[in-house]
Amino acid sequence: MLFLLDSNAFSDLMRKNPRVEAQLAALGPNNKVVICPIVRGEILYGLSRLPQGRRREDLTKQAVPLFATIACELVPESAGDAYANIKRSREQQGLRLDENDLWIAATASALGATLVTRDSDFGSVEGLTTTDWTA
Repeated sequence: MLFLLDSNAFSDLMRKNPRVEAQLAALGPNNKVVICPIVRGEILYGLSRLPQGRRREDLTKQAVPLFATIACELVPESAGDAYANIKRSREQQGLRLDENDLWIAATASALGATLVTRDSDFGSVEGLTTTDWTA
């Protein structure tokens, strides 16, 4: 099974959340955990917004090794189709979703991945499988 980490799940790993680490450790060899460029960008942007100092340094020291060990899957062309369908469907339902979240959902859908997230807004995306490793 393929798991795509949302930004909050990646942040949980950076902060060494024991539940998330336990879920990751319990995965079998047929499972793969990845991020996508949108998640990488959100994490790097968040780090760049922090003032220079110990907190920024500590979080950066947590992020860099994770970036090196968790593969970053490219956004496939078919994610564009998924994005259009998800965005239009949500508009028709009167629901909104942040643009980055739309692309993360579209990427997970295109990859056939389960999205690991704490964000309940993803739960209403039709056809998207999500899981919360903090629950």
